[in-house]
Amino acid sequence: MPSRPKVLVAMSGGVDSSVAAALLLRRGYDVVGCFMRLGSPGESLEGLTAQEPPEACATMSLKIGHQGCCSVGDAADARLVAAELGIPFYVCNFKKDFARIVDYFVDEYAQGRTPNPCVRCNDWLKFGKLHEYARTIDAGFVASGHYARVETTAAGEARLLRGVDHAKDQSYVLFGASRSRLREMLLPIGALEKPRVRDLAREFGLPVFDKPDSQEICFVPDNDYAGLVERRRPDLASSRGAIVDASGNALGEHPGQHRFTIGQRRGVSVALGYPIYVTGRDAARNTVTVGTRDDLMAAGLEAREVNWLVEEAAFREWQPCRVKIRSNAEPVPAECRLGDDGGSPTLDIRFAEAQSAVAPGQAAVCYGWDEPDVVLGGGWIVRASRSPE
Repeated sequence: MPSRPKVLVAMSGGVDSSVAAALLLRRGYDVVGCFMRLGSPGESLEGLTAQEPPEACATMSLKIGHQGCCSVGDAADARLVAAELGIPFYVCNFKKDFARIVDYFVDEYAQGRTPNPCVRCNDWLKFGKLHEYARTIDAGFVASGHYARVETTAAGEARLLRGVDHAKDQSYVLFGASRSRLREMLLPIGALEKPRVRDLAREFGLPVFDKPDSQEICFVPDNDYAGLVERRRPDLASSRGAIVDASGNALGEHPGQHRFTIGQRRGVSVALGYPIYVTGRDAARNTVTVGTRDDLMAAGLEAREVNWLVEEAAFREWQPCRVKIRSNAEPVPAECRLGDDGGSPTLDIRFAEAQSAVAPGQAAVCYGWDEPDVVLGGGWIVRASRSPE
């Protein structure tokens, strides 16, 4: 008898990853659960770092966490679900690796950009370090509870698609996975809608069936991004600077450019008699630029650190596509073109209609035109353009 394919499931303690593990078990996979220990605030996971037989976990009390996706309570929830399913459960200590993500987050804000740590976490940890760990236990696949799909074409190529539940779709945060990595990814709930996932959790008897979805960045449980940046970079705590208009005229003073985001309207502390928005941040000059809503509009953008998931040749010329410029946005009609800058891939995008608040530091992800659920690839925004190029 051939052995069952082994899969390592990233279990966050939430309903989505728990149902993903249960579905894979039902489909005949040899399932191993894994919780990534990242170093959340107040974390103390003594006794959770080694594998224990499921029966040793069965009497643990359920701790429903609310502060993010990797808290101590979440670890306990994941462990209890593994016990219910009767699968091995490990805690992987990725604290040192996760420090890279926190450093990235702080550095991006300090340099006047808007980071997206969830995308980086997937690239570097969930579908990076976790795949390396999977190989050490002879697991050929890594699975997660993301609302996205991986399908194999008739030619044998793996491709990434949006989740069937577009309201929960998470393909945007997975665009950084390499083409070769897609073959090793399993996304069991991508073809389901959220209500069905919760129904399945009840049917499987999983104790997290009604656990709320995490809404916060796990290492910023109080949503005080600026406070975290200043604790890590004390020099920024007293970095007051000028609020200026598009011509550079001083209009007021700000408490630190890292406290603002592109498109922000509230808390700007400048009154001009009409609505104003943050339209730019300059870390070198320590200025925050404000303007009207029209000043926020961009005709296109340039992105670097490009990861392309389909054949590239056709995209050396402008091709129609759809583009997301933030995780909670819908893809909009555009054109995209791949380029090269001294050996470094570039991605240029022209919107069919100008888009608001294109923020350097965020990801721009392209989707197919004829097949709008297919992820073509994406990159990290370095510049928004006011006019088509």
